[in-house]
Amino acid sequence: MAATTTTSTPNPGSVLPVDGLRSGPAHISRLDLTGFRNYPALRLDVGSSPVVLTGANGAGKTNLLEALSFFAPGRGIRKDALPDVARLSNGVSASGWAVAAQITGPDGVVSLGTGLEARPEGGPARRAVRIDGEPARGQAAFSEHLCVVWLTPDMDRLFMEGGTARRQFVDRMVYGFDAEHARRLASYEQAMRGRQRLLRDNVGDAAWLAAEEETMAATGVALAAARREVVARLDAAIAAEEALREEPFPRAGLAFEGEVEGWLDTGPALEAEDRLREVLARGRARDAEAGRALHGAHRSDLVVRHRGKDMAAALCSTGEQKALLIAIVLAHARLLGLARGATPVILLDEIAAHLDEGRRIALAERILALGAQAWLTGTDTSLFEAFTGQVQIFEVSSGQVSQV
Repeated sequence: MAATTTTSTPNPGSVLPVDGLRSGPAHISRLDLTGFRNYPALRLDVGSSPVVLTGANGAGKTNLLEALSFFAPGRGIRKDALPDVARLSNGVSASGWAVAAQITGPDGVVSLGTGLEARPEGGPARRAVRIDGEPARGQAAFSEHLCVVWLTPDMDRLFMEGGTARRQFVDRMVYGFDAEHARRLASYEQAMRGRQRLLRDNVGDAAWLAAEEETMAATGVALAAARREVVARLDAAIAAEEALREEPFPRAGLAFEGEVEGWLDTGPALEAEDRLREVLARGRARDAEAGRALHGAHRSDLVVRHRGKDMAAALCSTGEQKALLIAIVLAHARLLGLARGATPVILLDEIAAHLDEGRRIALAERILALGAQAWLTGTDTSLFEAFTGQVQIFEVSSGQVSQV
């Protein structure tokens, strides 16, 4: 009898794939750094429970979180150029840097590695991506083994600033469900830049422009559909959680809105692609004058409201905005855990210092209930007493890390 195979079935109408994601709990069990920020070399072995990094300001706590963030698509939590991440010695940057992690999960141990390859002086910066020592096709390949999300002080003004940061926030949430989202985003942005160069330089090649607009239409609608679906799922999950129990954090109401999303609300994706392609073609002269594309997936935005007050997040107090962000990140971790059988690794930089005791207790309870390996930083171990001994505590000092 022939062997049969089974595959997971996506939700009806879902645009997000579920196949290809490794199911089951996974955690970082070892972290190795070479020439990274203030770490000439480091090996850190950890267990599956939450990790607390304490030490003075400037000791290198956030550098460790940044190292882990390079296992997600993009340029990490600081978004610096790759050469700027290399360790400085006597004012001179190292020629390369490397970050490696062992991931212990249902399939055993997997080794992930990334970094800046050593290059000749003046040569282009090249990013290395390896899985079990073998070259991999881009950072998106890491998502099959590990999902990383984060919340940093730089995000405290997320609801006050422009839409770019909010789209990036949503894109990071989508990566956990669909690793290909990163490649589609890169293709969209490359096509948009190419189209704008043609318009700026007054290159009257209609076929070339049409090709760039075709790419923008196909990838742009796919981006919009994925963002829209993840945000809708997250909004529903938060609403369901609200119905079950009182939450210590304010509840967020979420929507992802824009012209392309509106088309998807009223028609199929192929029709939305046609409409975006037509709008771009008609708007060439206007976009050339404006110096940017005035239509497309890059114009959409995340809309967040405080459910209890029925108030836009941007109008809430600073403390309420921080609490809303925490609530969204935790809800996303829960949702991701249900979808792939493993919660993401959560990086929380200097988060406890901005919470009162009640919310610090609630944060610890939520993280422990999720079973997530969270990495938290702070200057004082007393801020993490709510974890009641269920964390690993490490002291960070001038590029050295030791367990407390």
